[in-house]
Amino acid sequence: MSDLSREQAERLATREVIENWAVWREAGDWERFATCWHEDGRMMATWFQGSATEFIRVSREGFERGVSILHFLGGSSIDLSGDRAVAQTKMTINQRALVQRVMVDVVCTGRFYDFMEKRPVQGGGSRWGVVLRQPIYEKDRMDPVDPAVRLELDQEILSRFPMGYRHLAYLQSDVGFQVKTDMPGLTGEEVEALYHRGRRWLAG
Repeated sequence: MSDLSREQAERLATREVIENWAVWREAGDWERFATCWHEDGRMMATWFQGSATEFIRVSREGFERGVSILHFLGGSSIDLSGDRAVAQTKMTINQRALVQRVMVDVVCTGRFYDFMEKRPVQGGGSRWGVVLRQPIYEKDRMDPVDPAVRLELDQEILSRFPMGYRHLAYLQSDVGFQVKTDMPGLTGEEVEALYHRGRRWLAG
């Protein structure tokens, strides 16, 4: 197998993990969803920051209560360095919930920024898995599900959150989540620090 074909195979393997993550989570396939992560994996999101194990648990609880958070994926750019990778994947987050007694959809566009590693597995062989997933939130909007309904948002509350995910944060805080207010956006110190961390990850 040529060097080029080996590199292509590794890129395909990392992309498969990313796609499985979205499909299995949305399908409630928790056993297979867990295989997308390494044991020390961590998830960072507006409403949750912690271990992959805990993220799977709270995601499952929300799924069983009818919480509607869906992810749609676009193209990926994958930087490889031996058994490590940083994958950036275009995505949208779509969450539906009641805000001020109005059913709304929030759509947030951004990227998944994944720190990934290929590690040995028990019984032989190796597999890629996510060590850290950090979304980058670029822009969002909120729309009533019924377009005939008028929704008035509290502008003072809305302005507390970063531009890239302020409507998503408004919804999530309204339904009771504690929202992290310093997540990376399209530009700024937070996303530059993330890119620096990614370069260090690839450098080992």
